[in-house]
Amino acid sequence: MQYRNGQRLPLEDLTARLSVNPRARRLSIRIDARAGEAVLIAPSERKLADVVAFARTKTSWMRERLAERPQGTPIEPGAVIDLFGKPTRLTATGGAGAARLTEDADGPLIASGGEGEAYARRVENLFRRVARETLQTRTDVHLRTLGQRPVKMSIADPKSRWGSCSPHNRSIRYSWRVIMAPPAVIDYLAAHEVAHLVHADHSPAYWSVVQRLIGDHRPHRKWLRENGPALHAVGR
Repeated sequence: MQYRNGQRLPLEDLTARLSVNPRARRLSIRIDARAGEAVLIAPSERKLADVVAFARTKTSWMRERLAERPQGTPIEPGAVIDLFGKPTRLTATGGAGAARLTEDADGPLIASGGEGEAYARRVENLFRRVARETLQTRTDVHLRTLGQRPVKMSIADPKSRWGSCSPHNRSIRYSWRVIMAPPAVIDYLAAHEVAHLVHADHSPAYWSVVQRLIGDHRPHRKWLRENGPALHAVGR
């Protein structure tokens, strides 16, 4: 059978997506918790058949990993979603007003108008605004520390990545979802992307720049590995 990059195929009761990554040094399998599928990675298209054969021996492992993925938290009145690492309640105000962040005796809450998808959209827009303001501030701090010129910053919702940096056009893109993480993790992400303006790879020299900006980065990377899937599941 001829396989191609991006193809989806059934493996017993699972769905797998084929992916060619020329930088990959070996065959590998990654679980895309957000999409609910396994990603089979090969360094070239001619190696796709090999990674499919490899994956057929790992169906039990893939099934277990997929079963562990967090269930999505709906963005609706009554839900609790973290903001800056703190549980934040969602409430409805009626009408069509924009979402706003406030606080009462029980802690932080987000009050918003709208119903159904309109309500969820207003709340997500608030998260995006807070993410833009916070990440712009932290990005600017790290740029100044490294003596770097300003960059163009944007907020998006990529499937699994937290951020990306394009040194050639001096642009950085962040996932708005990181605003749900604790402040130290948010700051780590900003430092991570700004450091790519100095080193585009993940070499020891690159990580030394990150350490210069925020100190020990390992706890924050660990936090994202362990908690990231739950953040990507919000509203799914």
